[in-house]
Amino acid sequence: MDLITKDLLINFLIILLPLFLMQSLYQLKYAYRFENLKEWVFAIFPVLTMVSCMLFPVGIGDGFSWDLRRIPFILGILYGGYKLGFILLFFLFAIRYFIGGNGFYLTLITISLLAVLVLFFSRYYMKMSLKQKLTTSCSLIFLSVLMSVFFSEKLFESNMGARMWVQYIVINVTGMFITTLLWEGIRNNFEVLQKLMKTEKLEVVSHLAASISHEVRNPLTVSRGFMQLSSDEELSPQVRKFYVDTAIQEMDRASEIINDYLTFARPEIDKKEKFNVFEEIQGVADILTPLANMNNTQLKVSSEKNEYGFVLGERKKFEQCLVNIIKNGIESMPDGGKLQIDMIQHSSTIQITIRDEGTGMTQEQINRLGEPYFTTKSKGTGLGMMVSFSIIKEINGKIRVESERGKGTCFTIELPVCN
Repeated sequence: MDLITKDLLINFLIILLPLFLMQSLYQLKYAYRFENLKEWVFAIFPVLTMVSCMLFPVGIGDGFSWDLRRIPFILGILYGGYKLGFILLFFLFAIRYFIGGNGFYLTLITISLLAVLVLFFSRYYMKMSLKQKLTTSCSLIFLSVLMSVFFSEKLFESNMGARMWVQYIVINVTGMFITTLLWEGIRNNFEVLQKLMKTEKLEVVSHLAASISHEVRNPLTVSRGFMQLSSDEELSPQVRKFYVDTAIQEMDRASEIINDYLTFARPEIDKKEKFNVFEEIQGVADILTPLANMNNTQLKVSSEKNEYGFVLGERKKFEQCLVNIIKNGIESMPDGGKLQIDMIQHSSTIQITIRDEGTGMTQEQINRLGEPYFTTKSKGTGLGMMVSFSIIKEINGKIRVESERGKGTCFTIELPVCN
């Protein structure tokens, strides 16, 4: 293999390396959601490639040097437009001027004519098919090399010989063909990633809408039940007042859930407070007792009121966590059963166990519990359990799940005591 061929193949490797780096940058932009990564960053790659090719040329004497600078120059203008074209033109002339020799004047003539020609095609290039793009880019570099051959022999009396010119033309055209294919592949991959990002956003919106309806339906169902019960004329005023007050509280909770989702994109600093765990458990049990009765389920709380069983966190969120877990337990027993809630206070922790006699889960399902949009229910979204796990984590608590198919599930929650 001739020396010129070896040197030009090194130039071609210099062209390939930035392409792979550009592909990696596109992948990182998608994987890590680098929204601040602007498109102009990718213009650096054709500039670096062209400069690198010029710094490692094939010298043939008389101040002339040959390389594959035309490939990144032409593709940079075709894909980047006239703005990138002026930048490439500036760097090309500046570096070639500092290299010196008669080759600078040959570059000034041929590249200027080439730039005008490429700028003309750049207006239509992005609308072309792949076959048309390959034909256009290869034709442009072929014409560019022919202009160099013509002017170098006519104006500067430089004669490399037909064999060397043939090698130079073949390597340039072949390199342009391969580089265009790779560049198109990278662009198509990035467009696919962009579509995936848009699809993910639409999917999030869809799941968010389903989640809102899922979370709001719980308090609305409870409110409707209590309002129906309060319409019984035989009820005493005290009982009727209790039903109405509970329905109003649930309506307020539905309003708070909606507000939480509306402020989801702009989360505020959580306002933590000290609350009694037993009172929250008892309150949630009172709220969900009508739902348990409708499902022929016995809801029992085994705990004595403890004046010192306090936890630091957001009371409403903790209440929502208990509602999600207990409601799931009730719904897991379509034929009825018993749901037992126990609370045990230790020196530094409070342990809550919620045990049902439902269908249970496999170990694989337990491992995925709390993942976004994973649910064992046919009409569930999985977001309720994900929120519950997140709430327990915010309180610096721990949650453990034990389950067996056909025998039920037990949730064990450990919370740090607030002294």
